[in-house]
Amino acid sequence: MISKIMQDAINDQIQKELYSSYLYLSMSAYFADKSLSGFAHWMRVQEAEEREHAMKLYDFILERGGRVMLKAIDAPKTEWSSTLEVAEEVAVHEAKVTASIYALYETALKEKDYPTQIMLQWFISEQVEEEKNAAEIVANLKLIEKGGTAIYVLDHQLGKRGGD
Repeated sequence: MISKIMQDAINDQIQKELYSSYLYLSMSAYFADKSLSGFAHWMRVQEAEEREHAMKLYDFILERGGRVMLKAIDAPKTEWSSTLEVAEEVAVHEAKVTASIYALYETALKEKDYPTQIMLQWFISEQVEEEKNAAEIVANLKLIEKGGTAIYVLDHQLGKRGGD
């Protein structure tokens, strides 16, 4: 049985993951509006991953005999000044998610909740990948920004990304 403290902390993380999904869907809509279908695709893949993360946590609570308590999700931002601004926001957001996962892991340590610690190892590894990918896109966009037209090459590349 999962403790109330751990259950509540994971429910909070579900809300954060669903907000991430909602934010990335908003970013996808922004890119679609700018006719950057590859970037829109990239953000749709990201959105689906975040929703999947929320459901992993959702299912974990249920498997441990706990109760999922869904919380309200704030409306995400809908406008950005540039593609680079969106990518930078993704990088900052992923760092926040990482910090939140680390805090959740700390709670599991304090609660001596070994199953949750094991489950969270997957999330910790996933966040390393997410932060790396976001940082690479920001770095590429900064290089591209000088030339302008190369953004379409990156847009095409991102459009080929599949969901893992």
